[in-house]
Amino acid sequence: MSLVFAGVCSHAPGITGRAHLADPAVKDAFHAQFHRFGEAMRATKPDAVIVIAAEHFANFFMNNMPAYAIGMADRYEGPIEDPAWLGIAKTSVPGNAALSQRLIREVMQTVDVAYAEEWKFDHGIMVPLNFLTPKYDLPVIPVNINCQGPPLTPLHRAWAFGEALRRACDAAPERIALVGTGGISHWPATPDSGKINEAWDAAFMQHWCANDRAGMLGYTDEATYREAGQGGFEIRTFVAVAAAARGRGEIFHMKAIPIFAVSCTAATMSVE
Repeated sequence: MSLVFAGVCSHAPGITGRAHLADPAVKDAFHAQFHRFGEAMRATKPDAVIVIAAEHFANFFMNNMPAYAIGMADRYEGPIEDPAWLGIAKTSVPGNAALSQRLIREVMQTVDVAYAEEWKFDHGIMVPLNFLTPKYDLPVIPVNINCQGPPLTPLHRAWAFGEALRRACDAAPERIALVGTGGISHWPATPDSGKINEAWDAAFMQHWCANDRAGMLGYTDEATYREAGQGGFEIRTFVAVAAAARGRGEIFHMKAIPIFAVSCTAATMSVE
């Protein structure tokens, strides 16, 4: 049945873990749009959701850092963080090993990808799932793009990976949703945590909404690090979704919320 939904969203741990510290009106407005984003995804009646995240040394470290990895299990557990800190209880999340394997085999036709039968979800996946599938009743296929440990995959390869995912979805009879999660600009675990470059975020999302390939691929890691922090490297997940969807984007919410340390974003893209 192919791809039935595509979108991107923030995954900062503060979205759930520091919700009680935020201005209630600001937090409620964002959470309402994040829930709306999840409702829009569920309305397409997907059989599974692929979540492209940038995990944070929870499963992969510098002794074994694949550029791309896809989960291939029937169950996953998360969060790996302290539930009291993240504000999300530990739970078992359903997967679909057979579907994962079929997708992996197809992606491998053009892009080398690692796979993992064991995967502990960190906030990069668990925070979005809190809004996407709050009952944890939809099979999840986790995908990781290394955005943490240089050398990082070039942006044009993230685009190629998104194209490969789309081809794999097109070959599957299941209805599949695709969600990329990440920044946009942020400086996690540094003295600049809480700093947000709203102008940079707005410019990038303008490229994303227009599915402007040249605009998105025109960023260099050096400039991104300078203007958007190391968290800005997570644009790779957004780029992959744009390549897969081929459509145009609509922003549900994008507002800098310093207590959450990021421009809190939720946006969908038409699937063409």
